[in-house]
Amino acid sequence: MDPRIARTRASLQSALLELAHENGLNGVTVAEITERAGVNRSTFYQHYDDKDTLLADALDAAMAQIGATVGASVDPDGVPAEIRAYLHHVRENIALYREVLGDHGSAIVSARLRQRLDAIISRSIAASPADPYPDVPLDIAVAGVAGAAIGVIRAWVARDPLPPVDDAARWMWSVVTGPVALLQEIESAARLHRG
Repeated sequence: MDPRIARTRASLQSALLELAHENGLNGVTVAEITERAGVNRSTFYQHYDDKDTLLADALDAAMAQIGATVGASVDPDGVPAEIRAYLHHVRENIALYREVLGDHGSAIVSARLRQRLDAIISRSIAASPADPYPDVPLDIAVAGVAGAAIGVIRAWVARDPLPPVDDAARWMWSVVTGPVALLQEIESAARLHRG
């Protein structure tokens, strides 16, 4: 991407996130975004169709930066560090995420969140020493796990007061890995019974 385009988009993204922190997302206008970013309205529309697409790009860029800095490590609880880092990002932007993941939230942002979680979960499954879903195509397993993860995130951000990130990370990991552990226990018991 042309460096000028990248700078303009980054400036628009930063302006939107700053304004959303100050006034809430619904109160932010394109005019305010362009004024804060130091560009004109036509420049905004050269890069984005609407505020939702800009927001999706801004949150996606933040997540890409988190993924690049964290890598594929696992913390002492067995939770991938990238998931815990993502949940810290959500907590830091809780008002924004409550708006976009709520009942009347942004379909564009929700779709991007799903894509980002799909990528994180796909990497986690691929890095697993054993195939946790041996008879399930990877894309199907990832879709199921990501759906559960999004459900946990939505339920977590809806709580007031917001529970700690460490709790949410453990809850999410338990929900997404619990069925695998249960299946492994059932298979083990069946082998013992046959043997």
